[in-house]
Amino acid sequence: MSNKEPLITLSVVSHNQYDLMSLLLADLDKVYNGDFELIITMNIVDHHRPLPRSYIKKIIVNSEPRGFGANHNTAFKFATTPYFAVINPDIRLSELDCVAFLQPFANTSVGVVVPKVISPNGAIEDSVRYRPTFIRLLRRVVFRDRQLDYRWGDIPFPVEWAAGMFMVFTRSVFEKVGGFDDKKYFMYFEDVDICRRIWKSGWSVIANPSVTVVHAAQRASKRSIKHLRWHVSSAIRYLTNI
Repeated sequence: MSNKEPLITLSVVSHNQYDLMSLLLADLDKVYNGDFELIITMNIVDHHRPLPRSYIKKIIVNSEPRGFGANHNTAFKFATTPYFAVINPDIRLSELDCVAFLQPFANTSVGVVVPKVISPNGAIEDSVRYRPTFIRLLRRVVFRDRQLDYRWGDIPFPVEWAAGMFMVFTRSVFEKVGGFDDKKYFMYFEDVDICRRIWKSGWSVIANPSVTVVHAAQRASKRSIKHLRWHVSSAIRYLTNI
């Protein structure tokens, strides 16, 4: 057990995803060195509970399901570290060098930093993108244009927005922009919206290639009419309110 003060609070939400959560926790067990603490939100009641770990600060159990932004905003209320991270339970990682990951924050204009995200087969995912427009969404959905918007090099670089499977915010920036907008968005586009507001408020969104994580994507909106409906309604709400 480490005596270090943690730098980052990790917020993970499980939607009855104990198996995925167990894999992520096994990864965190291996890389834990005192730099982070974890808040778990059980969004859908699951009879399985993670075994106690020194880095688990709190487990929140919802009486009824809540949206992406609402869950992470609630977790943030229990966080006391300088940095706050949202992580999907389907993320896998073999290392977590917090010092290297947080290095871009040496520039005080940086509001959020994200890692390079790859698929289980090693392909770079399109986790950092240009801001959505009707034309870009049309190309992506109808014409299946999935080319990467940005090329990854060896140094951190600014991006218009980053997908919410792994985002690290400074505590002060997350507070000042009001966290995720859980009134307008129940699921999907919360990440696009918060990145837009961070840029608008004078901070930047930075992709940091010094940390790579694996995303075993669940793609719920492709398998569930309910999730697809949330995805489409959130896209329309975002595009008609920018």
